[in-house]
Amino acid sequence: MKAVIQRVNNATLKVDGEIISQIGKGYVIFLGVKSGDSEAVADYFIKKIPPLRIFEDENGKINKSIIDVGGEILLVSQFTLYANTDHGNRPDFLSAEKPDRANELYLYLKRGLTDKGLTVKTGVFGADMKITQENDGPFTVIIEK
Repeated sequence: MKAVIQRVNNATLKVDGEIISQIGKGYVIFLGVKSGDSEAVADYFIKKIPPLRIFEDENGKINKSIIDVGGEILLVSQFTLYANTDHGNRPDFLSAEKPDRANELYLYLKRGLTDKGLTVKTGVFGADMKITQENDGPFTVIIEK
């Protein structure tokens, strides 16, 4: 599993021109699920993301978590995080989990983060999504397990 976490001031996700999800200050998390990933792997992310300190405190130090700042999460499934570009010019996605199982783990992660007290909004799994976001920093962190 791989999560690309971008700290944002706001983000909007649309499908077919319709706003599906919108957040203020928080994270846009692009989540890739690798073939063979399990709930145990997702549990690692559920434990790791909430206390991650990548927001500034009153002294300008990177010392606050998303919980501390009352931030929201826009969680977006993105199988392309497992693109293999080693051969040729067209990436293959053979390392990505099959859609049904990937969606199960995506929803499992969403529930787990919600259970930790976070507001988690999502895109539409498998849809052609258009995301507009105002990155803060920019500040991007990648977690992989």
